[in-house]
Amino acid sequence: MISNPYLPVAAEIISIIKETKIDFTYRIKCDIPVVGGQFFQVSLPGIGEAPMSISDFSDGYVDMTIRNVGRLTSEIFKLNVGDNLFIRGPYGNGFDLLDFENKKLIIVAGGTGLAPIKNVINSFSHSKNRVKSFDLILGFKTPEDILFNYEIDEWSSLLNVILTVDEKDESWKGNTGLVTKFIKELNIKTDSDYSVIVVGPPVMIKFTTMELLKNGIKEDQIWMSFERNMSCGIGKCGHCKIDSKYVCLDGPVFKYDQAKKFVD
Repeated sequence: MISNPYLPVAAEIISIIKETKIDFTYRIKCDIPVVGGQFFQVSLPGIGEAPMSISDFSDGYVDMTIRNVGRLTSEIFKLNVGDNLFIRGPYGNGFDLLDFENKKLIIVAGGTGLAPIKNVINSFSHSKNRVKSFDLILGFKTPEDILFNYEIDEWSSLLNVILTVDEKDESWKGNTGLVTKFIKELNIKTDSDYSVIVVGPPVMIKFTTMELLKNGIKEDQIWMSFERNMSCGIGKCGHCKIDSKYVCLDGPVFKYDQAKKFVD
């Protein structure tokens, strides 16, 4: 953790991967310890600051997959390898991998919600003996919106992956429909030991969770990443406070039985 929580530090961009037309993965030099599911506050001097999820990390680097949707991100998209991003953090409560070991793991991710869970997927897909089973459902709006194509191909060779899009084009030969459509294909056994992670837009989280509960998953078996209005990152500004919880401190990772009132 950076000693002064308000003071950003420069982090050199060491690679840029174009995932889609508006989603780039920026790999930065970083030796700060992080946990999957946490986030950094990312800034450019004179432009602004915004929270960015950590999509992957290892010794000496951190990846953040950033969507070009506003003033700050449009300026970030003008940067090149060798330029600096400015970061502070990491902040928040991430995914504790021990919560999912020796369980039947199900992950349902929608759109850019795949980014904060990517490291968890990599951790268990390459060490399948750590879980009893692993099912992964991924949903995107169109084929052009699919993130991490290379990794999805790799995951598909290692575990059960269901990839679907809401709107297909003539070239798309895969699944079509919302992620909720495919939960019943998992043949969930109500007496089994499951751990489930749901990440994505709030409406996707709401209806996916409803479908999981209908199929026998219990509330205390579901985790979610609930990123909402995070600003200062340290529970001081109050923008992300919901009831007694600060999303930036108590989350963004919550168990569903704690966060079900947060889902609009």
